[in-house]
Amino acid sequence: MSNMWLSRAQWWYLMTVDTDKIQKAKDVVRACHRDVDGCADDQLEATLARHVSAHYRWRGMRPFYEQAGSEAVVAAFWRPLRQAFTALTRREDVFIAGHNDASHDGAEIWTASMGHFVGLFDAPWLGIPATGRMAALRYAQFDCVVDGAIESSALFCDVIGVMQQAGCYPLPEQTGAAHMYPGPRTHDGIHLAATDPQHGHDTLALINRMIDDLSALNDSGEDHCSPEYLARCWHRDMAWYGPAGIGSTMTIERYQQQHQYPFREQLSDKRFLGHVARIAEGNYGAFFGWPNLTNRSTGGFLGLPASATACEMRVVDVFRRDGDRLAENWVFIDLPHYLAQQGLDVLDRLQRLRQGGG
Repeated sequence: MSNMWLSRAQWWYLMTVDTDKIQKAKDVVRACHRDVDGCADDQLEATLARHVSAHYRWRGMRPFYEQAGSEAVVAAFWRPLRQAFTALTRREDVFIAGHNDASHDGAEIWTASMGHFVGLFDAPWLGIPATGRMAALRYAQFDCVVDGAIESSALFCDVIGVMQQAGCYPLPEQTGAAHMYPGPRTHDGIHLAATDPQHGHDTLALINRMIDDLSALNDSGEDHCSPEYLARCWHRDMAWYGPAGIGSTMTIERYQQQHQYPFREQLSDKRFLGHVARIAEGNYGAFFGWPNLTNRSTGGFLGLPASATACEMRVVDVFRRDGDRLAENWVFIDLPHYLAQQGLDVLDRLQRLRQGGG
């Protein structure tokens, strides 16, 4: 495409993309994932420390919280996970990198990795009873690379999904389907080589247009929009893969019935707070917030009663674009944190029930 046909925003994006810097950031993160995934348990701290900065900040969903430094991150997340799951393997479906569209100048470089940690669930994890069988933990991991080291990370994982697999699902029946969620239908989500910045720009532009449409819905108070409204940004046969507690669905109409309408009708006072990172590469994009939004439950969401508390939601979205529409969307929500704000700590309740309490 000739530059004479580019919009000002498009021209700025394409002129500021540093492909070489993006590729170097990928190399840093790939090396970290490879070494941490492959090292012995007694080498976890030293291995992670080699790849992160002295001021490493890590965000994890409840009950891992925020941690500072490699030693704290290993103690809170990696060691307990490795001790619970034998032969733990990272099964990656998406890996992309790009400039942070959510930052003030776009200078930050982030990567996003998504897939499953798969292993034999041989020892209790977070009080969830072991099954001795294969189990899959959905994850989405974001890493920010500065001066050749990972400066900050965010790792979301579907704890309630593991509870579901272990037979101790803590919530009423979900509206969508429960299964081991597939990767992209096109099997092209892992971007190791450099990609044409134009494709990433197009993906970001579509994601931002979709966000603007949702914000307009919030401002209007309309909770029951037509399928045609979503079809402005989504394919009719789109697939939506939500967290355990909500589940998965496909096609615009069934997505609206099984998630969008319950979400919009049963939650009020929605306030969008922005994202920490929002990136795109090729036909894929991803973002996360800390938190993304706040809302109040009017009753029925997740099958639970109303709550007067304004609660924050920490959310990850990973998208695949097909042409000028979004085709697939993988969603992670820190539901244990969201529920705890309303007085329901699902892990603590599981512990008390297993000890004979209430």
